[in-house]
Amino acid sequence: MSNTFKAALQRGDAQIGLWLSMAQSYSAEICATAGFQWLLIDGEHAPNDVRSTLAALQAVAAYPAHPVVRAVQGETALIKQLLDIGAQTLLVPMVDTAEQARALVSACRYPPQGVRGVGSAIARVSRWNARKNYLDEANDEVCLLVQAETVTALRNLQAICAVDGVDGVFIGPADLAASMGHRGKPGHPEVQAAIEQAIRTITASGKAAGTLTSDVAAARRYLTLGARFVAVGIDVSLLAQASRRLAAEFGLGEAPPAQPSSAAY
Repeated sequence: MSNTFKAALQRGDAQIGLWLSMAQSYSAEICATAGFQWLLIDGEHAPNDVRSTLAALQAVAAYPAHPVVRAVQGETALIKQLLDIGAQTLLVPMVDTAEQARALVSACRYPPQGVRGVGSAIARVSRWNARKNYLDEANDEVCLLVQAETVTALRNLQAICAVDGVDGVFIGPADLAASMGHRGKPGHPEVQAAIEQAIRTITASGKAAGTLTSDVAAARRYLTLGARFVAVGIDVSLLAQASRRLAAEFGLGEAPPAQPSSAAY
């Protein structure tokens, strides 16, 4: 099974996505019907584990949206589990150095190119060994996206981008803002300038740049700058805003602001 998301990034096609933080397969399937090109199943800041991630992957499998799984951290054993349950594309947070990036590439690849443990015969990813050629194709199928979200990561950005096997670099606005001394203010001009420069650097390296924002104007600006995978909303935020707005119509609580208070999350 080819990785259509990875192929789109290699062609330079922009991919618009939605963040899934509710940790529920039912809501994941609802979002899969919306038409987004990719859906981020969040294991870092949402209460997902390997089993709930599997349920989300199964729920969205019938739809065109490509599931991207964010691991809580870049542990080799966890990466093995996520790949075995069928995640083709991984997003790994807090990657500050090229050395970390190289270790992640190795974790995603079977020997001799990497250190991924071989258990495909009993794994969903090979359809429990129905895919006879899976072991020969697996290394090429995986799409690895790493998150650069600190001042240190931006300092090492060119070196991270130069790592063979890293397919894209995602700029994490919230943690970057905190690292720059603007915690809770990802829309701060200094943070936005850093994000835009990072997108230029990543794009110039030939790798795919990505980020997350709930501000439509900011998303369009990032795409214009060359970003290839941009998430434009979060399921929990959409639910919270819609439910609060409806309650406010009847004098219950306060309506959320019409426009997000900051440019990105």
